[in-house]
Amino acid sequence: MTSISPAAAPFAVTHRSVLAIAVPMTLAYLSTPLLGIVDTAVIGQLGDPALLGGIAVGGVIFDVLFMSFSFLRSGTTGLTAQALGANDQIEIKATALRALIVACLIGGALLLVQNLALTVGMRLIGGSAEVQDATERYFSTRIYSAPFLLANYAILGWFLGLGRAGTGLLLQLVSNGLNIVLSLFFVLHLGWSVEGVAAGTVISEAVTALLGASLFLRSARHTPWPEPEAIFDKRLLLRMMAVNRDIMIRSFCLLSAFGFFTSKSAAQGDVVLAANALLEKFFLIAGYFLDGLATAAEQLAGRAVGARNRPAFDLTLKITSLWSYVLAGLLAAVFMSAGPLLLDLMTTDAAVRETGKAYLVWSTLTPLSGVLAFLMDGVFIGATWSRDMRNMMLLSLAVFVASFYVLFPLLGNHGLWLTLNIFFGMRGLSLWLICRKRRTDLFPLAGTPFQPV
Repeated sequence: MTSISPAAAPFAVTHRSVLAIAVPMTLAYLSTPLLGIVDTAVIGQLGDPALLGGIAVGGVIFDVLFMSFSFLRSGTTGLTAQALGANDQIEIKATALRALIVACLIGGALLLVQNLALTVGMRLIGGSAEVQDATERYFSTRIYSAPFLLANYAILGWFLGLGRAGTGLLLQLVSNGLNIVLSLFFVLHLGWSVEGVAAGTVISEAVTALLGASLFLRSARHTPWPEPEAIFDKRLLLRMMAVNRDIMIRSFCLLSAFGFFTSKSAAQGDVVLAANALLEKFFLIAGYFLDGLATAAEQLAGRAVGARNRPAFDLTLKITSLWSYVLAGLLAAVFMSAGPLLLDLMTTDAAVRETGKAYLVWSTLTPLSGVLAFLMDGVFIGATWSRDMRNMMLLSLAVFVASFYVLFPLLGNHGLWLTLNIFFGMRGLSLWLICRKRRTDLFPLAGTPFQPV
């Protein structure tokens, strides 16, 4: 059985402790799109559009595959943070080991079904024969990164659960930095084409996994290791599976919402589709910034729940909310003022530029309408209130689809963008209302021994 500590370790939540997590993780998240830009630019130097199409299609397939298992990062963060708050050293290590075991099993399963995944993905996305050939070459190499990447999710989640965002930043920079260097070397120097980009990903993920594992072993060397019965405790395994299941459903719903938005954009013609795709990038950029504060909320809220520390939980909400809304306001102001210039830089097509500017205000509003959803996601993941997060995502998706069929016939593309903002706002507001109730229900138990919630 898991060791239960008699008393939780006290800790303080301050602006400094929030920013100590948020700033490094924001930098880490921002390194990810840089990798995608470099990979595209490197393949673009070869002068074959089919190769660009191949890594684009392959990238979408991997995004769906790996986002489906992103719970290995977020779920591990919440569970680790709660064990830390409870000062349960055995459970801290057991959480990491359970996540790594699951990561290896899923990674192995993906290798076994790789042909099926590739076939289904290419049939759904399509592309010319040349694009599909490039996709297959790219996919068939990069798929071997799966076990390492999923293990990296678990290791990163564990370090974030401990509040060690600096280590998380190091791992992300090593992974993305090495990937960039290897892609440049393999493609431009050795001439390996799309296989070079894929090989760079495999090697960088493997190196990062080895680095992460060594840092994990080093961090854990001063405390006892859990016995097998603690690692495979049925109750805690079921709890982990329930949390991971709910986060997976939430992720699928989020993907469905963006897929619905893209589909309805495409139905309006190529110009509107292109303009909406460019405007959507503004929200995605905002997300990289807001995710840093959401990660801080994950760790601190989870730790407060594990410690049954209501003041720490309340301060986490107060401080992360303040910084999140300040940041969202700044991002909205930047998008509104610099948006026209950014659109001109992103495309040379006059029709797409003008269409994008006509709908710019809606994209500018997305950081403000979505900020509470980002923050509440962090709080609910940290507190492992995953069932509520899943249910509110399902409700918000239903409202999103229903709103579209009311607003789009009246307002056209303006209605589509308004619907997207309603979706973000609905998610945030519904989770905030439930958070208030959960907080009241949970913290009268302050001072009791740690039990999973």
